[in-house]
Amino acid sequence: MDQISSLSELIAEQKASSYIEIPGVVSRTFGQSTISTTLPMSKLFAIYEVDLEVQRSIVPQNLSKMMDYIMLYLDHGQGIYFPGIILSARGAGEYDEDARVYRLQAIEKLYVVDGQHRLAAFRRLMETLQSAMARAKDRREYDRMEEISAKLSKLYAFPMSTMIYLDINARQERQLFSDINKLPRKIGGNLAVLREQRRFYHVLASRLAEEAPVMKRIPVDMFTERGKGPEYLFSYHLLIEIMVGLFEGRLKSAARNNGYYFDDKEVDEHLKLASFYFEKLLKHLPDPEKGELCWSENLQIALAMFFHDEVTKTGTFNKYALEYVVKILPHIQWDAIYSGDEKDRLPRRSRIMKAYQFVKDFYEEHHLFLIRDTDGYEEEQSKEDVG
Repeated sequence: MDQISSLSELIAEQKASSYIEIPGVVSRTFGQSTISTTLPMSKLFAIYEVDLEVQRSIVPQNLSKMMDYIMLYLDHGQGIYFPGIILSARGAGEYDEDARVYRLQAIEKLYVVDGQHRLAAFRRLMETLQSAMARAKDRREYDRMEEISAKLSKLYAFPMSTMIYLDINARQERQLFSDINKLPRKIGGNLAVLREQRRFYHVLASRLAEEAPVMKRIPVDMFTERGKGPEYLFSYHLLIEIMVGLFEGRLKSAARNNGYYFDDKEVDEHLKLASFYFEKLLKHLPDPEKGELCWSENLQIALAMFFHDEVTKTGTFNKYALEYVVKILPHIQWDAIYSGDEKDRLPRRSRIMKAYQFVKDFYEEHHLFLIRDTDGYEEEQSKEDVG
């Protein structure tokens, strides 16, 4: 018996019940035969398979983030963008040069080289919507069925750029997967967050740096990949951290409201408050310079978190409370926060929290004696209450 080298040869003499046709032109990529095309997700669902000897396990956190991202498109019509999927034929299918079509038997599959999480996110959402459709049908919720059907149609029709390697083996797939995911240097620092102009605090920080007159006195480095240039006081990434601290009282890693869906009015309101905050800092702190400890990265995040606690005690951000509390700043002995080499030795989070607790304790102990000019605050507070 002749040796069978592919599934296509095994079923070549059988009459196919159906074919899946993929339009595209064969070319050479890195010395290998490839087909580049764009496929709707409905067709990709039918042709891909995952080989766990090539792919790593699904990371639930990454999958959840991608599903949230896709829901921006399904729920709100926002544009979403993905890098292309890379598949390997492993000898499956036949290419028709005259028709410029690659044909697969219904039983044949292409194996994922790169894009496993993207495909899994689309498939998981498809299954979730299908389950929701079945429940809506059982309950005769016809409006809900129509809504889910529209989302499924958008999901199935979503176009995905796809490259198919026709003649590489499993070993080459593993090498290609490793090269794609490990060799390119990932961007970091400012550029990593600057490119993500969908999240709330990223948009807020960008507008603050570009539009707020007060930020002309606090230079923000928007484009240096790591750290910041010598002429800048803040990095763009630090500005985002300060915004999270000011409006949530949290470190950025624990931010709750840094989501994708918000309206312009919400950004405008926070932009005014952030500008007001930095105006008060400039009024009560020394001139912003790199040598001033109070303008350092850790202290600025700690101050933002401290002021959040004091100005949101009524449930909302109280500008007049901020005007009062900020008057404690000229009285703080910044050099007393860290002892010895703590400023350099402690982990970053510990330095921030130590500074936060120092300022908080100092305020609670001394503000009644040090902040005597309260008339303006009480007058403005009464105006706000009447309003």
